[in-house]
Amino acid sequence: QVQLVESGGGLVQPGGSLRLSCAASGIIFRAYAMGWYRQAPGKQRELVARITFGGSTNYGDSVKGRFTISRDNTKNTVYLQMNSLKPEDTAVYYCSAGLAPNYWGQGTQVTVSS
Repeated sequence: QVQLVESGGGLVQPGGSLRLSCAASGIIFRAYAMGWYRQAPGKQRELVARITFGGSTNYGDSVKGRFTISRDNTKNTVYLQMNSLKPEDTAVYYCSAGLAPNYWGQGTQVTVSS
C-alpha cells in the first residue's frame, strides 16, 4: 500500500519561509520521480516542483528562485523549502510520486497572510 504523508504546512506571514516534508512508503522511493503540486480555491492543480530519481529538478515559473525541492533517499522523504512566500502561494500542497504522477498524498494547507 502506497502512502505519501505531507507535513509542515501552516500559516506564515508574507516574506516568511516554510519547509514541507513528504514521507513515502510502499514504493521503491529511490526509483521514483517525486513532486509537489498545489491547488488554490477555484484554480486547477499546478506543478510546483519536481525532482527525478537522478536528482534533476524543474520548477513552476511562479516559484523559481524562491522554492527548492530536495530528496533524502535514506529517509524516503522529499522536501520543499519555500522562501519569500507571497499571499498567492496560499494553497493546498500535494506530494506526488511518479512522472504521471501515479500517487498522491492527502495534502497540507499553506496560508500566507498578515
